[in-house]
Amino acid sequence: MAESAVVEQNDKERRYPPGDLAIWIFILAELSVFAVFFAAYAFTRLNHVELFNEYQQHLDRRSALINTLALITSSYFVVRAVAAIKADNAKGCIRWLLAAIGMGFVFLVVKSMEYAHHFSLGVNLSTNTFYMFYLSLTFFHFMHVMMGMIILAAVAFKAKQGAYSATEHTGVETGASYWHMVDLVWLILFPLVYVMR
Repeated sequence: MAESAVVEQNDKERRYPPGDLAIWIFILAELSVFAVFFAAYAFTRLNHVELFNEYQQHLDRRSALINTLALITSSYFVVRAVAAIKADNAKGCIRWLLAAIGMGFVFLVVKSMEYAHHFSLGVNLSTNTFYMFYLSLTFFHFMHVMMGMIILAAVAFKAKQGAYSATEHTGVETGASYWHMVDLVWLILFPLVYVMR
């Protein structure tokens, strides 16, 4: 009887995406919004290639690369946090989540410095079409990083209270799923805005 319950639980885990189903609906909605943003950027770029190529050169690719590495590293830390809680290691889960939040903080600091540089030069949404897209897209993502950090902090807080274990870790997977979405969006945004010519 116990064995059939374990098999049923394993089947259930295979049947559904990790985490709460509601987060996946939310993630799909968010990805749809970003997809529209990206399509509008690509379409507009086709009609203003010289303008976009010229002003892309004013972007700091090194900062963007640092932020790319920070988010990739943070996603690895989140994977480790999920693995830790599945091994019933709540303390390890918390440590990995805090490390991921730390990488998110690195991203925010580097991006804020990049914004400060542009604003000091008088760049704003009305400067030109390229900067309108650059500022809108990156700030929209910036806000998602902040939201992801809040979610991971809430998950870490609940883990500290003993809310998660090897048998009940849906909340950790839910937070991890959202964070991976934030990372995925940046992995599209980075080459699209900073690299593509």
